[in-house]
Amino acid sequence: MPVPDAARGAADPTSAVLPVEAAMPALLDALAGQGRAVLVAPPGAGKTTRVPLALLGTPWRQDGRIVVLEPRRLAARAAAARMAATLGEPVGRTVGFRVRGEARISAATRIEIVTEGVFTRMIVDDPSLEGVAAVLFDEAHERSLDGDLGLALAVEARDALRPDLRVVVMSATIDAARFAGVLGGAPVVESAGRMFPVETRYRPRPAGERIEDAMAAAILAALRDEGGSVLAFLPGQAEILRTAERLAGRLPPDVDLAPLYGALDPAAQDAAIRPAPTGRRKVVLATAIAETSLTIEGVRIVVDGGLSRRPVYEPATGLTRLETVRESRAAADQRRGRAGRIEPGVCIRLWDEGQTAAMAPHDRPEMLESDLAGLVLDLAAWGVADPSGLAFLDPPPAPAWAEATDLVRRLGAVDEAGRLTEEGARLRALPLHPRLGHMVLRAAARGEAMLAAEIAVVVSEHGLGGRDADLRERVRRLRGERGRRAEEARRLATRWAALAGAAGKSEDGDVDHAGALLAFAFPERVAQARGATGGFRLANGRGGRIDAADALAREPFLAVAELQGAAENARILLAAPISREEIEADFAEATTSATEVTFDRPARAVRARRVRRLGRLVLAEEAVPVPADEGTKALAAGIATLGVGALPWTPGLTRLRGRLRFLAKARGAPWPDVSDEALASSLEDWLMPYAPGALRLDDITPAVLGLALEGLIPAGGKAELDRLAPATLETPAGRSVPIDYDREPPAASVRVQDLFGLDCHPAVAGGSVPVLLELLSPADRPIQLTADLPRFWRGTWADVRADLRGRYPKHSWPEDPVTAAPVRYSRPRS
Repeated sequence: MPVPDAARGAADPTSAVLPVEAAMPALLDALAGQGRAVLVAPPGAGKTTRVPLALLGTPWRQDGRIVVLEPRRLAARAAAARMAATLGEPVGRTVGFRVRGEARISAATRIEIVTEGVFTRMIVDDPSLEGVAAVLFDEAHERSLDGDLGLALAVEARDALRPDLRVVVMSATIDAARFAGVLGGAPVVESAGRMFPVETRYRPRPAGERIEDAMAAAILAALRDEGGSVLAFLPGQAEILRTAERLAGRLPPDVDLAPLYGALDPAAQDAAIRPAPTGRRKVVLATAIAETSLTIEGVRIVVDGGLSRRPVYEPATGLTRLETVRESRAAADQRRGRAGRIEPGVCIRLWDEGQTAAMAPHDRPEMLESDLAGLVLDLAAWGVADPSGLAFLDPPPAPAWAEATDLVRRLGAVDEAGRLTEEGARLRALPLHPRLGHMVLRAAARGEAMLAAEIAVVVSEHGLGGRDADLRERVRRLRGERGRRAEEARRLATRWAALAGAAGKSEDGDVDHAGALLAFAFPERVAQARGATGGFRLANGRGGRIDAADALAREPFLAVAELQGAAENARILLAAPISREEIEADFAEATTSATEVTFDRPARAVRARRVRRLGRLVLAEEAVPVPADEGTKALAAGIATLGVGALPWTPGLTRLRGRLRFLAKARGAPWPDVSDEALASSLEDWLMPYAPGALRLDDITPAVLGLALEGLIPAGGKAELDRLAPATLETPAGRSVPIDYDREPPAASVRVQDLFGLDCHPAVAGGSVPVLLELLSPADRPIQLTADLPRFWRGTWADVRADLRGRYPKHSWPEDPVTAAPVRYSRPRS
């Protein structure tokens, strides 16, 4: 097919010659020779629209198609429109596009712009890519999961089946060496690009100021100080709408406001990227969707909020959450480049200049933080169960891969060896996440495929059907909405339902069944009400909450599609009611029924109940007798949670435990460790044999505890216990004084007169540990502590004697207590 004249140098209406033209000879030589290349070209160089047109006239193309991958639907449509305009043709003739839910191609189409997900399906279904001469991966730096997979499969297909297939990787900010390595040492071709000077200004956002307020103020100031249109980057749709509210009524009369985000109607997206009418300017409030590929005419001012919203998958929870993060330096450079595409521009950054160095160099590849279920399914269809054999820039993380493999296996999509099953093939025929595809197929078997397809559209297309948390309301609104996006969504649902083997109209299917169908996709997110109104527990054990004022907050069970926030108390964003009967009917194989024996802390007793569960949810329960073999074990575990201090310790038992504790420390084995930790960890061994059949803490009496404690004494060790750690100290006056072994060292409180005539200090542990004596007056008031009684008699006694004689004149206070007879006075009755 000859190359139209317009394709030879006018791929961009704003310029007769684009910068990438200078690099074109080297690129064409590389493709004619090695058949693969890496093209590095800055924003504005024209690579997206110029390179595909230049390849039309190459001899090796013959009549094959050129497939160009774009990361986003908007970019695919815009690139096709620009190239078609260059050729003076409508979209769908020489240049067409295919994205999810929309296609503009014909038998004459030779340049086909597709999104990365569409290409993945193309190559998995036809590994030889029959009729395709070249595959171009545009904006490869974005490192989407589908983009990385598509490149790995294209490399393998070229090596094994299609050595004539040309492969080009293109980007403005790219690790060229890594991509060249994946392509087997492909040549790297660089274009100098056409970047007009861009002045960078910093306008730091004060701490605590909302991004919308800072953005609105910066935009208004830029419109006053500069000419041209403004492109402002915000993290998401919510921030865009709030910024638009702050700008309402404050923009100059010649300025139009245009939001631009993924969930926007395609017609509104197209309006945002069209040039402003003559004599007018516009402010485009955009997400990262406008970072690359798109040229928005008239923009010479970029205001960058510095934030981006990225999906982050958590294998531990099975949930993907959106996280607002600081953008990377590469993204900041891409955004800044938008201001210099057509003339010198200005980039205003809402952060301090010093913070730029702290940004991550590049965005993390989706491969490292995404749900990999679709990847597992695609590779199974490709015939690969182990991804390590493919040329991935970054291999799938092992935990996420294992989680995804387990999911698709539970869905019946792959067998134990990782091979695609018949069910898996049916799932792949649906251009849906395996979870949603499984839901549509299960619904088709019960005549509700259309409702399930509508649910899949609402779940996968953000913003469809409004913002209500009730999935049923969103489906109802989708059915009644007018507008291009809603109509396309309904057509998409109809196509999915037909692929599942059903046909029907949007009105088919009672939306009250939405929860039951949604649970097929997310069985682990079936939730049960708990605690305060609006609190729920998910089957996977995680927590969720919904506004108490929402009608869903009063439902006993929900099927949850979307959550946001901390896993223990995530906010439920989208759900539908499901009944206990529906859960038990649809998930009978997944429910378990078992007798659970637990310790009731408030009652301090063991209880048994027969419980039917779905995951961590209790569907039904009833009290049953406690099994004999489990009761004492559960009681022991319950006492351990309360602590051994909850046992009925008497003073005598406490003293016995103290003696054993002392000997364990002083002598070691065979004397047992009777610390709280040791006793709590071995209750089944030392206590429960003396309490057979006990189910309540009250069944452990002091007598039972005493027998169990004595059972810890080594065999034949009672006499040794009395010798090494006697319970009392026998004084010369014939009194038995208790020894407190819980003190360090062991101590005894004794009247000093009881010790007259004693010239050696009392000791325990075979005489190796002196007993600390607390000497008392006749009134039992402490007068002295000593661990050396003979030294006390010879030293301090004289001063103590003088004081005691004055206070207790009727008592005997000998000068030499060693030779004096002990005096035993009766203690007064209390």
